[in-house]
Amino acid sequence: MALLLYSTATTMSLWPAKRVRMPDWLAAFDLAVSIVMPLLVTSQLDPDAENGYATWYVAAVGTLMTITAARRQLTAAWLGVIALAVQSIVWAGPFSLGGLGVIGSIVWVGIAHMLTSALTSAARETRRYAQAEREAAAWQAAQDAHLFEGRMRLAHTNRLAAPMLRRIADRGGALTAAQQAECRMLEAAIRDEIRGRMLLTDAVRFEVQRARARGITVTLLDEGGIDDLDEATRNRVLSRLADAVAGSSADRIIVRTAAEASPVAVTVVGLREQVGDVADTDEAEVELWLEIPRAF
Repeated sequence: MALLLYSTATTMSLWPAKRVRMPDWLAAFDLAVSIVMPLLVTSQLDPDAENGYATWYVAAVGTLMTITAARRQLTAAWLGVIALAVQSIVWAGPFSLGGLGVIGSIVWVGIAHMLTSALTSAARETRRYAQAEREAAAWQAAQDAHLFEGRMRLAHTNRLAAPMLRRIADRGGALTAAQQAECRMLEAAIRDEIRGRMLLTDAVRFEVQRARARGITVTLLDEGGIDDLDEATRNRVLSRLADAVAGSSADRIIVRTAAEASPVAVTVVGLREQVGDVADTDEAEVELWLEIPRAF
């Protein structure tokens, strides 16, 4: 009976499984076998006699509990060998631990415990290093993207500003009223490239320039709220933005991206100054209020 229990428990414990950690129910079964098996065998033996190979159960319990410890059920493994030691002391006295091989079983469980802890720690460190490597790669990719974007915007700004700067230098700073107005428009466009970032498409740039030509003050503020949108969604959002700017008759238009967690992607506010009032946002009349959602 004891041999049958041991064979069953060992086979089940060594059976291939998806998880390294032994299921709790199997650990409980192994612990029960390690307690019952010595009782069954020693009930047929004389503690004062030389029992020889008849004490095979000691090595069997040690082997089973070593397997249990290797499969990360350390509590059950230690309880099993402790129960073996207690049973051996009760049955044959404390001096029997060495002769029966109980100490060897305890040592093997201790070795399995140390190896399991070391492997678990190594696996945890490996996962941590892998996560750190992924984060570093993502950070490097983001930095490269920002650097590339910065170079592109710098080149675009240079294309916008260089002709006007050469014209100013050639004329010694003496510009006509029309040229001064063109400089102000150019300055606003460069400011858009810096502060507008992802809010800018060719359609948005065109409608913003048209609005400024009509005398409207347009402010674009991209605070990173639409960086996570895919290109198709962002294009739909910015198409709505271009239409809103084109159809507004406000004196001032403020465009701002919403927070990333918000269902709104972009907020557009158009303000019309009250006649005779000081141009102040708190006293201006709201001519346009539009919240463009992330999803349509």
